[in-house]
Amino acid sequence: MSGKLFGVPTRLLLHAVIIGLVIIWLLPTLGTFVTSFRTPQAINISGWWTALSQPLNFTQYTLENYRTVLTQQNIGLAFRNSLIITIPATILPILFASFAAYAFAWMKFPGRDLLFMLMIGLLVIPLQMTFIPVLTIFAKINLNGKFLGIWLAHTGYGLPLTIYLMHNFIAGLPRDLFDSAAIDGASPLKIFFRIVMPLSVPAVASVAIFQFLWVWNDLLVALIYLGANPKVAPLTVVIANLVGSRGQAWWLLTAAAFISILLPMFVFFAFQRYFVRGILAGSVKG
Repeated sequence: MSGKLFGVPTRLLLHAVIIGLVIIWLLPTLGTFVTSFRTPQAINISGWWTALSQPLNFTQYTLENYRTVLTQQNIGLAFRNSLIITIPATILPILFASFAAYAFAWMKFPGRDLLFMLMIGLLVIPLQMTFIPVLTIFAKINLNGKFLGIWLAHTGYGLPLTIYLMHNFIAGLPRDLFDSAAIDGASPLKIFFRIVMPLSVPAVASVAIFQFLWVWNDLLVALIYLGANPKVAPLTVVIANLVGSRGQAWWLLTAAAFISILLPMFVFFAFQRYFVRGILAGSVKG
């Protein structure tokens, strides 16, 4: 990109806009982070930005907010529940979607294109329309309020988008690879495990980030299928209850919020090198 806009180089202007947007997004997060370590007395008499102007004033800082949240508000148990929910609800859709995407991309069978279009159409169906029918089914087979029920729910809700993204990548793989493997006598299953999956690591990583973040940050589906039972409630449900019960000690919410975002941040930065490659894969042919 070259040229000038209002006398300013376009590239410089673009960088300034991007930096400005980053600062706008980071300021609330920075404020929440600083507040999570401040004492209630300091919070009541000054804003979080004053703490940055006096960084050596350690009397304003405390770990009591985190200690209270972890020991008295079931955040530790909720964190474990979120892991129990999120890990299977991320692995299962990717596993099933990889098989389906491979079939839609490289296997010929009657009604393939129609089934693929119907699957894509499921993306526009609101989740709220499915709650009553699925809850009715789960009640009959005794899955309401259980981890297996929410695993199945998240798997079903995540499959359309996951299949679509995986299909775009797998369909872009060179046909010569499949032809050569078939000539050598490889079965479709062996081609899938030996060729498709190793080459699809960027797509799997990017889809895993999407699915993991969606399930980890989900409140509605967890509240519908698990309820508010503290034995199975994830972080989002527990933090939502803190919002309702901590109108006075609201600073505890800042500590709970940062506990909830630690793992998603780790997951994103661990897989970010695959993220753009996976998202752009299949978007350009030839």
